[in-house]
Amino acid sequence: MSERPYVLLSCAMSVDGYIDDASPDRLRLSTAADWDRVDAVRAGCDAIMVGAGTVRQDDPRLLVRSEARREQRVRRGLPPDLTKVTVTAGGDLDPDARFFTTGESPKLVYAPSGIAPGLAERLAGRAEVVDAGDPVSLPALLGDLARRGVRRLMVEGGGGVHTRFLTAGLVDELQLVVAPFFIGDPAAPRFVGAGVYPQSPAAPMRLEEVTRIGDLVLLRYLAGGGR
Repeated sequence: MSERPYVLLSCAMSVDGYIDDASPDRLRLSTAADWDRVDAVRAGCDAIMVGAGTVRQDDPRLLVRSEARREQRVRRGLPPDLTKVTVTAGGDLDPDARFFTTGESPKLVYAPSGIAPGLAERLAGRAEVVDAGDPVSLPALLGDLARRGVRRLMVEGGGGVHTRFLTAGLVDELQLVVAPFFIGDPAAPRFVGAGVYPQSPAAPMRLEEVTRIGDLVLLRYLAGGGR
């Protein structure tokens, strides 16, 4: 088995690189057609990951929505939903968040050594908490997922998680949807933050596909990921 899963990073952003605005309500960047495409991509993966900030702010379910795709997964000998994965630095996670209460597949929380024991008690019966070092090591996290049989991991954000995976050179594929408008608010969250990226002008990603989805555009890049 591979030392780590194939990592597919998925994100929708505005033309100026924002993944949300600064209002309390979540900004919808995608359309119904794009959500269906994302659902199909999810159905082809083994696990799906978001950061703890996304769990708190968006309260996502992270399920495969299409009943037909769920049935196809079952016929292939897979659970209808993906293993859910999150990573936390401080352990601020609500056991009643939909991340933990929806779907039948395993829920995994990767936490620093000093946080993991107490968090495991608080999430008992809802998720398995894994000590992933202090600070959390992404290679250790990916290695643990590989040992659990995860071959394909879909990472859906937020910006801090995107930044960590990309700067660490751990992304194999980037699926980036661009919405046809601007946000222009420096207080709003962006696709990625500051960092030293191996995907540089000297080592650019390879554009594999461009797809029009109504007024949206999907850019699919192969990032290498050191594989």
